[in-house]
Amino acid sequence: MKKITFFPQSFLKISMILFLIIFLTEIAISQNSIESKGSWKCYQNKIHHMPFLADKSPNSPKHSFDVLKYTLNLDLYNCYKNPFPHSFQGSEILSFKIDTALNSIHLNAVNTSLHIDSVSLSAISFSHLNDILTINLDRTYNAGEITEVTIYYHHLNVSDNAFFTGNGIAFTDCEPEGARKWFPCWDRPSDKALTDLTFKVPGNILLGSNGKLQDSLHTGDTIYYQWVSRDPVATYLMVITSKVNYKLDIVYWPMISNPSIKIPMRFYYNNGEDPSPIKNIIVDMTNYYSNLFGEHPFEKNGFATLNDQFQWGGMEDQTLTSICPNCWFESLIAHEYSHQWFGDMITLGKWSDIWLNEGFATYCEALWDEHVYGYTQYKSDIISDANNYFSDNPGWAIENPNWAVTTPSASELFNYAMTYCKGACVLHMFRYTVGDSLFFASLKGYATDTVNFKFQSSVIPDFMAKVNQVCNQNLDWFFSEWLQQPNHPKYANTYNFYDNGNGTWTVNFNASQVQTNAGFFKMPIEIKVSFIDGSDSTVKVVNDQNNQPFSFIFNKQPSALIFDPDDNIVLKEDTLSVGINENNSYNHSLILYQNNPNPFSYKTQIVFELPSELPVELIVYDVFGKQVYVIANKTMTAGKHEMEFISSGISKGIYYFTLKSGTQMLVKKMVVM
Repeated sequence: MKKITFFPQSFLKISMILFLIIFLTEIAISQNSIESKGSWKCYQNKIHHMPFLADKSPNSPKHSFDVLKYTLNLDLYNCYKNPFPHSFQGSEILSFKIDTALNSIHLNAVNTSLHIDSVSLSAISFSHLNDILTINLDRTYNAGEITEVTIYYHHLNVSDNAFFTGNGIAFTDCEPEGARKWFPCWDRPSDKALTDLTFKVPGNILLGSNGKLQDSLHTGDTIYYQWVSRDPVATYLMVITSKVNYKLDIVYWPMISNPSIKIPMRFYYNNGEDPSPIKNIIVDMTNYYSNLFGEHPFEKNGFATLNDQFQWGGMEDQTLTSICPNCWFESLIAHEYSHQWFGDMITLGKWSDIWLNEGFATYCEALWDEHVYGYTQYKSDIISDANNYFSDNPGWAIENPNWAVTTPSASELFNYAMTYCKGACVLHMFRYTVGDSLFFASLKGYATDTVNFKFQSSVIPDFMAKVNQVCNQNLDWFFSEWLQQPNHPKYANTYNFYDNGNGTWTVNFNASQVQTNAGFFKMPIEIKVSFIDGSDSTVKVVNDQNNQPFSFIFNKQPSALIFDPDDNIVLKEDTLSVGINENNSYNHSLILYQNNPNPFSYKTQIVFELPSELPVELIVYDVFGKQVYVIANKTMTAGKHEMEFISSGISKGIYYFTLKSGTQMLVKKMVVM
């Protein structure tokens, strides 16, 4: 274990002595179930060098001014001592560029948390009402000018669910809009800024924050920590993490492009915890994400466990992820760490673009499992996400334009079924649609685009435009249907086999969608045909209209057909039945209902209806078409029948159950948990 050491030479640094004098003067003036998934833990948290001018992708929100840098000096010294008050003194220098001529600026500052004492530099007066701090400037500034204001303030002794203290700890947790509770800011995700943060704390405190530890001045019983981010940070990703007698280990990652440069990965943890499972994989994980999405972008990174006040999973604060006590879980870290690329390096432009954060990070959990444990585990993760979506689908679209204007409640914004699970499934289906080569090229092209995205903000239309460019095709249809309309397709497909009489057979397939709560979903579809000689053939076609017929000719006799055999269109309901041929004489119609419950762990009920007394076969198959269990094979009376299926002896996974009578066959999918 490595601990911070404060070298005597630092005391001699004149710059730090001057800084200390200025800082003190300013203070004086101012006064494995779902719970095992990383995405679930992340969701739980969220539910309950000037100038830097290029900070937005083309369609990201514009504003009358852009914050360039936040310079904060906070005196937290008393927050670690009983009774652990929330109050502290602070000063802030706000550097900003004017985009539209103005003589005042408006900042977010919650009245119940912050009291503004005074302003200076270009600021001549202020008012603080309804959580808005209005600062009047000394003149009218024109577009392109840069200026600064200083704000002296103090945080009130209130618990506001953004700045936390207690039993020797002080930390922040800000998403979506909690930063405005501990410092005045333009609290919108698209307005990223450089940060220079200095904190006065007792000498037994370890404190981490964004960027690089620029310096630490240890004098008497006090430490002044200065953390500086060379890269812009969104306000909701700014962080304070500090505690009495924190443990600290550091693992160094050699940069791929220059192994002589070693990036520190800092692990802050509580007594009794063991972060070694993550310390042992962090280099591999960094290499993996770097190869997929471009080299690790920051000069430092790290993770810090908090206390029970942070009762959820994780929060991807830029270069220092917050996690719950003793939560050194691989899936959680895989999720949160991927946010350093998708969420931190590239930040959503508006809250309606939340898919670019949480959908991507949830999908990266599955990618990490594919890297370590193979494709089967990857697919199991995706199926789990799909099942969670089906169980709790709220019936709205992933992208809600209203959220760009009015920030929704946390339960809406971070809806687990939609934002996380459906979001990840959409990326899986995008991968299926364009193939691995274009899929991974799209993600890397997006994450390494220094003109529009890297270290900037992004909105979904700009991501779509980048994908179209990389893939050299217009894929707007895909993202429009899966992100901008609700729900999913419900297929009611039919097929038949026809003997052509010349040694060939025709397979006729009709792709039909019958959902009433969403429009048509264009998708590539796969059809697997099995033959009597034991072989099979899979064809892939584009289904771009409803009730679309397809015909395929084979030189051997088909015996069975499966729609979407690998379940790549994971967000769907589907039935498959033998279509009526003019040579068939039957005139009855079977009805097969979805089993309930589904998914299930032990037993489920299967219900079907017969129009008359008929011989029926009710059989369960696995995804490879192998017969698993015969529920019924007998003649049954007309009417509704209910039969129980017990999964004893059957491993968890996806199965199909078929109801067959004569030439008519109906198919439903069920999931054994």
